[in-house]
Amino acid sequence: MAEIIINAQQREATGKEAAKRLRNAGLAPVIVYKKGKIGVNLTIKSVDLIHALHTSAGENVIVKLEYEIEGKKTHKTVIIKEMQHHPIRGNIIHVDFSEISLTQSIQVKIPVHPVGEAIGVKRDGGILEHVLWELDIECLPTKIPEKIDVNVDELEIGNSIHVKDLKVDNDIKILTDPEEVVIMVEHAKAEEEPVVEDELAEEGTEEPEVIGEKERDERQKEKGEGKAQTEQPE
Repeated sequence: MAEIIINAQQREATGKEAAKRLRNAGLAPVIVYKKGKIGVNLTIKSVDLIHALHTSAGENVIVKLEYEIEGKKTHKTVIIKEMQHHPIRGNIIHVDFSEISLTQSIQVKIPVHPVGEAIGVKRDGGILEHVLWELDIECLPTKIPEKIDVNVDELEIGNSIHVKDLKVDNDIKILTDPEEVVIMVEHAKAEEEPVVEDELAEEGTEEPEVIGEKERDERQKEKGEGKAQTEQPE
C-alpha cells in the first residue's frame, strides 16, 4: 500500500475558538499520537485529507505528514485513529492519527464484501443476511487489504459463513472471534395478510335484534304508558 504525502504545519493555539478559525480557513486540526500518547499538534488542509480518503485504502490509508520544526523538515508516517465530522454539514472537524512503523504490525478494521449470488436466494427465494460488516485484523501497514471478498454462490437456505471459513493471506491475522457469523441465507419472511375493512366493520358492529310485529306493538304500548305516567302532575 503506497503512502499519501500530506503537507502539515505545527499548531500552537488550541481550544474551540482556535479550531473554529482553522476550519473557517479550510484547515483541519489534527493530533498525532505515539504509543497512545500525544506526540504533536498539527494542521492540514481538509481537501488533502479528503483526497487521501478517496483512494482504495479508504480510512486505512497510510499518510506521510511532512512539516517543519524550527526550520528543519521532518515527517511522520501515520494512520487514522479517529475522525470527527460535523453532525449537520458532515465536513471533517478533527482527526487523530497514530504514528506507525512500516516494519511493525498494527491492528485495523477492514470491510467484508460478499461476491456472487447465493443459490438459496436465486433458486429458492431466500434472503442474504450480511451479519458482520468488518473484521479486526493484524498485519504490517503495507499489507493491509482493501477488503475481504467472500464468495456466497454455494450458500443455500440455512447455510452460513463464519469468520473461521474466511481465506486470507498468511501475513494477515484475523482477530475477530472465529465463530462469529459473517453471512447467512434465511427463509424469506412471510408477509402478513392485510386486514379487510369489511372484517373490521363486522368485528365492531353488533348483530341487529330481530323482533316480530306483535312484540313491536307491545313495546310501543309500554313506551306510551310510561310517558303518560311521567307527564302526570304531582
